[in-house]
Order: sequence, then C-alpha cells, then structure tokens
Amino acid sequence: MEEADRRRLRSSRVRLVKELRLEPLWAPLLRRGLFTADMLEEIQSAGPRPDQARQLLRDVETRGRRALADFVLCLRDTGQERLAELLSDGRRPEGEDLGAHRPPPEAHRRRPPPPPPTMETPCEAQPGRPGPPEEKPQRDSDMVYPLTSEPCGYCLIINNVNFDKDTDLKRRLGSNVDCQRLEKRFRALHFEILTKEDLTAQEITQELQSLARQDHSTLDCCLVVILSHGCESYHNQIPGAIFGTDGQRIALQKVVSYFNGSHCPSLRRKPKLFFIQACGGEEKDPGFKMESDASQGRLEEKTMESDATPMGGPGGDHDELDATATLPTDSDILVCYPTFPGHVSWRDTQSGSWLIETLDQVLAEYAHQEDLSSILMKVANIVADKDAGPYKQMPGHVNFLRKKFFFKV
Repeated sequence: MEEADRRRLRSSRVRLVKELRLEPLWAPLLRRGLFTADMLEEIQSAGPRPDQARQLLRDVETRGRRALADFVLCLRDTGQERLAELLSDGRRPEGEDLGAHRPPPEAHRRRPPPPPPTMETPCEAQPGRPGPPEEKPQRDSDMVYPLTSEPCGYCLIINNVNFDKDTDLKRRLGSNVDCQRLEKRFRALHFEILTKEDLTAQEITQELQSLARQDHSTLDCCLVVILSHGCESYHNQIPGAIFGTDGQRIALQKVVSYFNGSHCPSLRRKPKLFFIQACGGEEKDPGFKMESDASQGRLEEKTMESDATPMGGPGGDHDELDATATLPTDSDILVCYPTFPGHVSWRDTQSGSWLIETLDQVLAEYAHQEDLSSILMKVANIVADKDAGPYKQMPGHVNFLRKKFFFKV
C-alpha cells in the first residue's frame, strides 16, 4: 500500500472501527479479490465486532497498492458511503459505476484533471487492461513459473521446540511464534499447510519422504520449512544440517534430495522451496562498525538466543553419506538460510527469529509485486541491520531455480 493511503487509513481508524458494518462487507471483499475466504475466516475469528474491524483494517494495509481503492469500492457496494468518502482522495476509483456516487456538478467542474501517469501507475492496472511491463508480463512470461492450481502446493512446516534432555539442546522459545506466522502467511498465499511438531531425525525423514511420495501432478510447487537447531555440515553442495529432537542430525543435502527429479517425479520442472531457520555453525559474526548505524536495529540481549549447537564440525556419518551427492542444474530448487554457513542465527524468545519475522513482514508488503529473489534480497538487507549486542546476522540462499518465482496472491 502507498504511504499516503496508509496514512489516510490510519488517521480514520477510530471512526472506521466504530462505524464499520462488517456483515455486508464479507461478500464484496471476497468478490473483488481483496481477501481470500481463509483470510476472511481469520479476520472473523479475531473476536467481537470491534476486534474484527481492527484486524480487517490492519490486513487491508498488506493487500497491495490498490488495496485502499478496492476497499472504498467495497464500502460503496454496501452503502457505507460516508466511510467511503472519508477514505477517498477525491478521485472516483476505477471500476466504479459512472452513475453512482457522482459528486455535485459544481464540485465536479472544479476538480482538477488527474495527473499524468507516473512510474508507479502501472502497478494499479485493472483487469482487462494491458498489463504493465513491471508486473503482468513478468508473471505471464515464459521465464516465470506458472502458479495456477488451487492450492498452488503443499507447505510442510516442521517446528522443533522441545529436545530430549540428554541432547543438551535448549528449548527453542519463540519458535511457535515463527510457526504461527508462517502458517497464516503461506495459507494466505494459497498453500495447503501441513504442520508437524517436535520430530526426531527419523520422524523428520519419514515426513519428508511421505510428502515426496504424494502426487503433486495437479499442483504447481512445493514448500518445506524447518524450524530447529542446526550445525555446520561439510562436503555438500547444499551446506548445513538440522537436528531432530533426539539430537541426531540430517544433512540439508539429504532433505533437498528427497524432492529432486529422481525421487519425486511429479515435481519435476516445478519449483521446490526450502526455508531453514537453524544455525549454520557456532561462529558469531561481530560485523563491522558504521558510525551512522551504531544503534540501528539493536535488540534486547536478554531475549536473544541462537540456534547453534556444540555438535557442529567436520566429519560424522551423516556428512560422509552425502559427500558426493549432486543436484541437476535444472532441479528447480531454492534453499533459504538464516545466516552465512558456519555462523549462528538469532531468535528472540518472545517475538521469534529474525529471519522469519522479517520474511513475514516483507511477504505481506511485496508478495503481490516482487519475485522471490527480490523478496529475499529485501529480507537480507533488513536482517543485516539488526544486531544482538555486538553480533550480526546475514541471511542468504542457494538458488537452482530456472525461472522467476512469484507467489500467488
């Protein structure tokens, strides 16, 4: 949403919360594509009417550049003209009936003509109109993965919080916050969510193999999220390893290999995305000091933890098994890491991990217009500005995608 629209919406929030009639709004919000049915159910579950209204207004801010204009049309569809005018900037939204809600002739004559299109205008193109070079041709291009199925694919989230006492692996406080964020976000992006909690290494393997054996022929992609402790793993094209709750580790190379063309034929030539929230090692990055950024992004040290373990390092059966594993260049795989290989990643015990919190925020703001690589670059830029006392974190990703990936919105 444009900053001017966001300010207009927030300045009117008190009156909107008080006066919004929600019941008649649900149908036009769905019909105009501002929200999905699942998203509306989540808003309706927020509690009493005022709480639902507050949640609706917060979520409208995340629905793209045309969100306010479409919301105004929904208000007018339901006869809430005064609230529509409150949010209007004086221009009739495109798509509105020409004979409806027309201002007095005098006011109409005095209204200045709309400004010429700017570089931002193409993102507000309407259905039926030729798409802008920055947006629609990108999504329709041969160099973009098609996402037309509903759902677009499965999203498996493995959330390990509690570990066996004899492993010396700490409880991952804040991980449930990450899990809930991702469930809500990827459900809104048209994935079917499968959540598993506190799995041993063998159980993780079984869940991954089970997902890989599913028939994905009618789906367009697959997404796997693993929230756990991790460590460094050597000799692999896909570096790193994650821990089960029993302290046994699984190389990420093996995790990814379950979904390659040989093991999962129905996902051949389709994007397979992996988001990993786990340390890549034990080394802490002190960064380098910049005078203008000395205090930017600093967080309370007492709530910060890392997902590093004392068990990282070269060697071990699991590493050697995958020492010669390779991926075909057309395997359509992307693996997102929270930190540089060999380093720790940071997790706030109250608000969740830096990577997942930032990814959720950036997806809310840009999923409708940016491809995945651009989104991850924005995430890396934001996370790099944070610090845990003297330490920093730098996310990254390994990209074997052949095309651009845009989330379905």
